[in-house]
Amino acid sequence: MAKRSARYKTRDVADSENVHPLFPAKGSWNPRNGETRDRKYIKNVRAMSPAQQRLMNALDERAVTVTLGPAGTGKTYLAIAKAVEALEAGRVGRVVLSRPAVEAGESLGFLPGDLEQKLAPYLRPLYDALTERLGTKRLKSMVAEGAIEIAPVAYMRGRTLNDCFIVIDEAQNCTYGQLKMLLTRLGWRSTMVLTGDPDQTDLLSGLSGLREVAERLERVPEIAVIRLTDADIVRHPLVAGMLTVL
Repeated sequence: MAKRSARYKTRDVADSENVHPLFPAKGSWNPRNGETRDRKYIKNVRAMSPAQQRLMNALDERAVTVTLGPAGTGKTYLAIAKAVEALEAGRVGRVVLSRPAVEAGESLGFLPGDLEQKLAPYLRPLYDALTERLGTKRLKSMVAEGAIEIAPVAYMRGRTLNDCFIVIDEAQNCTYGQLKMLLTRLGWRSTMVLTGDPDQTDLLSGLSGLREVAERLERVPEIAVIRLTDADIVRHPLVAGMLTVL
């Protein structure tokens, strides 16, 4: 019996050496310098860089904000966090989120299901950010009530969006004409933010209108154009390193 017990203890020690801990030991590497809080439990989102703070200030103060920056700089997350904040504070009546239904360099072909199911893969990133801020159950309830609307860019023509917080995500996949159409949807008591990375468009060369739109809107004093850089990336540190060489 004593031999069997000793053998089990030896095997437990050997196995434990090959198991990676769920929570890293104190002092190990962490992309947030030791901060491991789940963001969905943080009521007030805070900026991780001066440029992100300028973005958050612009979203509070300007009716139209254009945000340019590489992947991982928090463009979409901060925009949606501010949209949810405005909705919960009663500053807007609803949130409208739009995104172009453009495939990332490959053709998915025919997608089964009704229209909502066909569009779901393209709108998934917006749902992910909303779920992180609201939770799945509350998000479903707000979508069903119409407090939050998620729609592709193609459905925005002809609308006037009053009393809304509008987020146009992945704007680098919109043409100049589409962006002009979207910007002119702005109604009374509304805030609009365009987010995108001009260097990662999935359109054919020369079709994306985000860079030109941003350059032209910089001449309008009432509109904020915020440019984020590799220094503002809050994903894995290797993301910034890869973007400098890719």
